[in-house]
Amino acid sequence: MTRRLFALWTVLAALALSGCAKTQPTATQNDIDDLAQAIQSLDPKVDPAEAQQAATIAYSYSRQLKHEWNVTDSAIIHNAKIINGFREMGLCNDWAQAMTTRLRQENFRTLDLHWATSPPTQFRIIHHSALISAKGDSMYDGIILDPWRASGALTWAPVQEDTRYNWRPRLDVREELISGELPY
Repeated sequence: MTRRLFALWTVLAALALSGCAKTQPTATQNDIDDLAQAIQSLDPKVDPAEAQQAATIAYSYSRQLKHEWNVTDSAIIHNAKIINGFREMGLCNDWAQAMTTRLRQENFRTLDLHWATSPPTQFRIIHHSALISAKGDSMYDGIILDPWRASGALTWAPVQEDTRYNWRPRLDVREELISGELPY
């Protein structure tokens, strides 16, 4: 009974808050070109065609997944829908896995892909995202590709500038959570 009551309150809260969610505009060619330029700027050895391809996929695949996963609300509301069984996919780790997998299919010669994780804190849940860097570079020199936080509209930024999250290698965070080193 408690679970059903919680589910009912979650759905009611989601419906009430869904009016607060705003529709994200569709990405323009300028948005794609800006991301391509940022990727190309990671290193002089980055192939401009690969940078353009990665940027195009990052934007178009985010839009495709938003549609396939029926993401119609803010990320947090969508998470609540998944937790309560109203949606199947769309948690941040779903986005990270899908984006990383899709971009890896391109077999880029001059770019590497990473799965970044921001560990949980007292006021924030764990967050995952795909990340792209120049071949051989650390994830800390790359660019976050995060469609989750804007509900399918791609948010991207150089890792060092994305201070909203404490991005780290996924497996390092996982190990710290398993060992109990992270308290949350």
